[in-house]
Amino acid sequence: MQRDNSTVLTEFILTGIPYPLRLRTFLFVFFLLIYILTQLGNLLILITVWADPKLHARPMYIFLGVLSIIDMGISSIIVPRLAMTFTSGIKPIPFGGCAAQLYFYHFLGSTQCFLYTLMAYDRYLAICRPLRYPVLMTAKLSALLAAGAWLAGSIHGALQAILTFRLPYCGPNQVDYFFCDIPAVLKLACADTTVNELVTFVDIGVVVASCFSLILLSYIQIIQTILKIRTADGRRRAFSTCGAHVTVVAVYYAPCAFIYLRPESNSPLDGAAALFPTAITPFLNPLIYTLRNQEVKLALRRMIGGPRTKSQV
Repeated sequence: MQRDNSTVLTEFILTGIPYPLRLRTFLFVFFLLIYILTQLGNLLILITVWADPKLHARPMYIFLGVLSIIDMGISSIIVPRLAMTFTSGIKPIPFGGCAAQLYFYHFLGSTQCFLYTLMAYDRYLAICRPLRYPVLMTAKLSALLAAGAWLAGSIHGALQAILTFRLPYCGPNQVDYFFCDIPAVLKLACADTTVNELVTFVDIGVVVASCFSLILLSYIQIIQTILKIRTADGRRRAFSTCGAHVTVVAVYYAPCAFIYLRPESNSPLDGAAALFPTAITPFLNPLIYTLRNQEVKLALRRMIGGPRTKSQV
């Protein structure tokens, strides 16, 4: 393909997701509502963990608070722009804005992968090493591990953004997707993208596969330990502490594996799958953790009900 410096792109146009025109208003309101509820739900979890002294000093809920921040961030960089695609007129995204969106999505997404792994390790220690848990997983250590996840995520996001946008883009500028993600943007590069595709596949594959393997190993040990508990009530309580985490991991990892861990990502289902880690999972996480976690529900009641509720609990 011939390159002309005069045609170097300064902006991209996101096509969004295919939809019937008669549903334009409904979809705009739907995703706007999803965004607002996502922010409010995660903010509520964050305030609850911070305000309740029984929660904010415990590693599990430190990780949950960080997860809420990540969910608010991912939703903010993706969903408002997605909602705009359901309004009339062309709304281009600047070249720098596209690069920033790709960076922050992969920064926050990989941080979330690392965080899910830390949460699984925390549950492993709590259930399989209960007597040593207060020593092995302190609040200070959990904060340091969370900071390490942020650092590793930022490096991963920077690597992907630099590799993607070091290539020349000289037209066309229409991204056949609802946000600036690697497979969709690389299609527009006027240069060979073989190395980029290979590095993306290997890098994201290593992150996803290693994190998922560690989570799987943790839960194999957890299940083996739970099955040794003699009382049905004890097994139920042990399973309940892990149920929310298992649910969000399944909802998050399956779409990510479908999108990125294939040599060719040209399926029209990619866009539908990408809605889960970008819009659906951040929305569902507060619901899952409040509906399935008894301690969070009790903390919410204490915070809303005041002193009278505290005395009742």
